[in-house]
Amino acid sequence: MSFSELGLDPLILKSVLAAGYENATPVQMQAIPAALSGRDLLVSSHTGSGKTAAFLLPSIQRMLAEPTVKSMGPRVLVLTPTRELALQVEKAAMTYGKDMRRFRTACLVGGAPYGLQLKRLSQPVDVVVATPGRLIDHLERGKIDFSRLEVLVLDEADRMLDMGFVDDIKAIAARCPAERQTLLFSATLDGVVGNLARELTRDAQRIEIEAVPHKESKIEQRLLFADNMDHKNRLLDALLRDVEMVQAIVFASTKRSTEEISDLLADSGFASDALHGDMQQGQRNRALQRLREGRTRVLVATDVAARGIDVASISHVINFDLPRQAEDYVHRIGRTGRAGRTGIAVSFAGMREGGLVKNIERYTGNRIEVHTLPGLEPTQKPSSGRPASSGRPRSNGGPRGGFGEKRTFGDRSEPRSYGDRPPRGDSRDNRDRGYRADARPGGDRPARSDAPRGNRFEQAARGPSDVPRMTGDRQPRNDSYRGAPAVSAPRAEVNGNSIEYWEKREREAKAKAAATRSYGNRAPGARAAQPRGADSRGGTSRVGVRGRFKD
Repeated sequence: MSFSELGLDPLILKSVLAAGYENATPVQMQAIPAALSGRDLLVSSHTGSGKTAAFLLPSIQRMLAEPTVKSMGPRVLVLTPTRELALQVEKAAMTYGKDMRRFRTACLVGGAPYGLQLKRLSQPVDVVVATPGRLIDHLERGKIDFSRLEVLVLDEADRMLDMGFVDDIKAIAARCPAERQTLLFSATLDGVVGNLARELTRDAQRIEIEAVPHKESKIEQRLLFADNMDHKNRLLDALLRDVEMVQAIVFASTKRSTEEISDLLADSGFASDALHGDMQQGQRNRALQRLREGRTRVLVATDVAARGIDVASISHVINFDLPRQAEDYVHRIGRTGRAGRTGIAVSFAGMREGGLVKNIERYTGNRIEVHTLPGLEPTQKPSSGRPASSGRPRSNGGPRGGFGEKRTFGDRSEPRSYGDRPPRGDSRDNRDRGYRADARPGGDRPARSDAPRGNRFEQAARGPSDVPRMTGDRQPRNDSYRGAPAVSAPRAEVNGNSIEYWEKREREAKAKAAATRSYGNRAPGARAAQPRGADSRGGTSRVGVRGRFKD
């Protein structure tokens, strides 16, 4: 279906045809007429399907009519997860609205100076494309007005929720007029995205497009297994020296890895650049501009470049590190083979990353063919998604793989045989142990049945025996041993509650106090030099003892 059959205004249709677009994609054929009717939309489509035009063309056409509210705020607001995607959407908006009179746009993203953005917002603006974080900053400063907003677009809503922007999106939507049109585009409309869609839309029309990109694009997917990091570097060098490679994007998992790989490629003679989230927006723009102009042959980037980069000359996408989310893999390889072009996507996998490969294949519904490069074949065998077995036999009879040169069960001088093993009571190891119930305890120890019964406190009350207790053939304890039992005469019974007992204790205490008047470590003659009843502090000491016995 051509764009002329979708009900677009001739002024906008002229800009579309001038941009080189003639036939609409499936998502455009369904979303544009529905959006022109004014209904809220929930659209599920894959990357590279033309969804940017699907929400921009009907939104721009609404601006041909005069606004009902007079202000300088935007009439269309587009929220995107990344800066690169925001810049791409703004560029598309300027392309589609270039024939309109006094058509202005503004891009509000992080990493860019506030001054230029404030200058754009100080004039009447029609379309604002922003990332949620920077837009919240402008809202809190009171620099943007949503009084005449007509359309709110959430592009890549699932990605924004994955990045933790759910609260920011709700706060922005709460500042927008209630009478607005909401267009939500996402790779999936289930789970958290579905809950957010129900909160922000009213009677929305649901449009779902086939979400498997490889069926429509011409991307050849390859898988290379690598033994280690050095093997990965050699594979990358060989791929980038291929004559078929025009430009490539190499995806790494961390920001530090992008810098290290980019420096390594530059040292090897490649025209390379790095792109990650810690770079200033000006640096990121210059890196993308060099890529578009062909001055950069290899761009090493994190997942910030997985969306929003549309360069026709990108022939290869190389996943130096596999993505942790299968959906990110789809967006990564979508940087090549765009708009019917052909491309090659090569992924490096470690020997223990078979599980990640299976998740990607399950998500895309297609198996990735394993390839090798001549002279760079892997020397190890990849695991099947779970830790490889050590190959250790489960029997105790054979040698076992272990740590160092420890003695194994198979090195016994007399191998064990459970079938011919004698009873435990008669075995060589248990002949003195008396394991069986009918075995006699060894040594001079009495049998268990002849031992006196009762608890240990009752036995202690009976008094020690004249003959020291023997255990087996063990020698009796030495008298100098601290725990040896002391042989003493039996104590006389004392009634601790009688009056005579406490009178005796009081007399003993007084006699002791009279004999020893000093406390501490004083010298023997120090006390004699002082008069009786006086102490060194000039006071009078009390006669008696400490505690309960006092004069």
